[in-house]
Amino acid sequence: MKVLQVYNEQRSRFGGEPAVVEVTMRVLAEHGHEARLFMKSSRELERSAAKRFAAFWGGVYNLRARREMRRLLAEFTPDVVHIHSLYPMFSPSILSACREAGVPAVMTVHSHNLTCPTWYHLYKGRVCEECVGGREYRCLVKNCRNNVLESAAYALRSGVARRFRLLHDGLDMLIALTPFAKSRLAMAGFREDRIAVAPNPSAAPAMPGARSEGGYIAFAGRMSAEKGVDVLLAAAALMPGVLFKAAGDGPLLPALKRRAPANVEFLGTLAFDGLVELYRGARALAVPSVWFEQFPMVIADAMTLGTPVAASRIGGLPDIVEDGATGLLFEPGDAAALAEKLRMLWDNPHMARRMGEAGREKALRHYTREAYYKNLLPVYRAAMARTGLHAELVTIGG
Repeated sequence: MKVLQVYNEQRSRFGGEPAVVEVTMRVLAEHGHEARLFMKSSRELERSAAKRFAAFWGGVYNLRARREMRRLLAEFTPDVVHIHSLYPMFSPSILSACREAGVPAVMTVHSHNLTCPTWYHLYKGRVCEECVGGREYRCLVKNCRNNVLESAAYALRSGVARRFRLLHDGLDMLIALTPFAKSRLAMAGFREDRIAVAPNPSAAPAMPGARSEGGYIAFAGRMSAEKGVDVLLAAAALMPGVLFKAAGDGPLLPALKRRAPANVEFLGTLAFDGLVELYRGARALAVPSVWFEQFPMVIADAMTLGTPVAASRIGGLPDIVEDGATGLLFEPGDAAALAEKLRMLWDNPHMARRMGEAGREKALRHYTREAYYKNLLPVYRAAMARTGLHAELVTIGG
């Protein structure tokens, strides 16, 4: 099978999407498939306001990307196209090229860009779903990007895609990362029989080595509002005798460092080996997100290494972390509740070890590369069958 992976690399330096793209390429090659990556990067937009403006509006329907896709489809002749991100450098225009070439298109929904113009379903620190159901104009009215032109561009591209069903009809199959994510896509009008659930694979080593009881609480993620880092700092302040180690970079990092309690150590961006050591040496991993998380790779990696997780009860997190079994859940935004859960794990190392072992068993069943491949292949085949049926109907009718 020949698979063309399509990925718009985002400006953020911290996130799970690149890891999933890399693992997908690797696992396909390991099983004898031919995979090629078609990637564009949003990082080239950082230093040019003119390029950012062009990309935002080009995200509505990019004719140049469509032409490039046509040429690549003709050259590579893939059996299926697997899309990881469309915006802003590709746009739904490439789906038209796939349809014209008779090549099925599958998309892994890593974020909420199919249901929220700004991808986060978050406004001023609170969950927001005002744009769902054809009200994308609310993104402009509320100026969700804190920039009128950007807010207008985000609203327009989402509104056009929904109004003309560019994604609903252009994608043969969708991959949701959790049952929660699948339910949100179904609520937005995507057909349930075209949505498969396939969790992200962990990249952590299957053999974690010996674990200690753990000498600190770990956090790894983007230093931004949706990740709930403020909640983490407030919980750390309630546990002054416990060390917290936080890995990652992001726009809030300087401000977070200024107001963090003394027991919080910021590690900056770590290479993957450094993250593995961070998880392995932790009593628990804290995931205090305040938005509809999809499937944080940090959880799968920590669970694979036998580290229990204390996570917000929001989005797809309860689908991954089983409360009282593989970790503990708390209400999002509640620093006192997070501190209470972390204190339980800190004061009860046997409980932490038991939950960590249960999490590892779950990860080795569901979050390995082999499990990912076994979930992925039926999705490709279903998309190919649907495209073949569509072609037959066109032939019969024409």
